Amino acid sequence: MRRNVAIATGIAAGVTALAVVATPAIAQVGPWSGARSTSGTTCPMVDGNRANPGTPAAGYGMGRGAARGTGLGQGATPSPGLGRGTGMQAGMGIAGVTTAPSGTLTADQKTSLVGMANEEKLAQDLYSTLAAKYPNDVQFARITKAESMHLAAVRTLLARYNIADPTAGLAVGTFSTAKTQSLYNGLLASAKTDASALAAGIAVEKDDIAALTAAKAGVTAPDVLQVYANLLAGSQRHLTAFGG
Repeated sequence: MRRNVAIATGIAAGVTALAVVATPAIAQVGPWSGARSTSGTTCPMVDGNRANPGTPAAGYGMGRGAARGTGLGQGATPSPGLGRGTGMQAGMGIAGVTTAPSGTLTADQKTSLVGMANEEKLAQDLYSTLAAKYPNDVQFARITKAESMHLAAVRTLLARYNIADPTAGLAVGTFSTAKTQSLYNGLLASAKTDASALAAGIAVEKDDIAALTAAKAGVTAPDVLQVYANLLAGSQRHLTAFGG
């Protein structure tokens, strides 16, 4: 029990660090954390930090509520938001997203981006399933939330570069390629105990790190590099949380 509490604390710290340093965000309603611009028209995880992070931002989502901290919040400083905790700036939510690509991608790089969408959905779906099966392993539930943000960031890029989303409309545990489906099925089947479930998480994060390292090689588009860097940092933290 003490081990799980310690792990949970470590994950929470990691997510906070990701929010402050890597400024993750998403392009649809859901978990959100990151600095906002005055215009409310950027996706921080994709576009990076913007000026005046404490100024008004439209929309809803998980964020840092003004004088209320991490929680659901809306708009201008100092708004009480809709969440809980204590903090410094207004809730950071969903607003419009920059739609213009910041660079170009080769055909192979687009294929890699599609692959990353499948990778992130696999992690999200597997961890959410294992969270229900092994509730005492609290890292699964916490990391599922991070994976949802990761998947949403990749989906933002897919839309921005006019690439079909291979994960759109698919139920939990269902994938568009036989390879990803087989991998998911095998990992889930292997998670017969707490220890083997954590081992499955380690395997996923190691695979993600290898895939991200290969995917970012040669990429020059700043927005894609931003997302890959954030995902890579997140996977490294998750690997540690699972005991890898």
